Amino acid sequence: MMSREENDIAEMAKSALETLLTRMGVTASVTSGTKAPADEEEGITATITLDIKGEDMGILIGRRGQTLSCLQHIVRLIVAQQRKAWVPIVIDVEGYKQRRYEALEGLAGRITEQVKIKRMPFTLEPMSAYERRIIHLTLADHPDVTTQSIGQGEARKVVILPKEQSYPQPPPSK
Repeated sequence: MMSREENDIAEMAKSALETLLTRMGVTASVTSGTKAPADEEEGITATITLDIKGEDMGILIGRRGQTLSCLQHIVRLIVAQQRKAWVPIVIDVEGYKQRRYEALEGLAGRITEQVKIKRMPFTLEPMSAYERRIIHLTLADHPDVTTQSIGQGEARKVVILPKEQSYPQPPPSK
């Protein structure tokens, strides 16, 4: 059950998203809700979730979810400006993020098996910070492998290594 404040924020975010979609010429419906924080620390606000449903929503997801990520960022900025505080908002399109999360977990598992057998590191394709985090968290407690992020900016990648190896880090840039 949402508090009055959470409900107000959810409605504000939903309204901002609906306005953006209308201006983009996208016909879709938006539903809102909240997801409780993982830890019940004082001051941690529940995450506002917005789900977009409609026909041919691939245009809102974009390549590797980049358009969706940008849309989420814009809505967060609008709400933060209106509330004068940052509010955690997650936007999904037709369950894309959940499917991507599961696909990344599966990828981590398959690559881990290869790394265990070959005893050689494996470097994944460049990923967003959110996707790299999924890989790191999925393998955080794995007994045989470890993970590291390498590279900078949009070229940042995850390397999955056998537990006793470490990836050579380049010297810090000046």
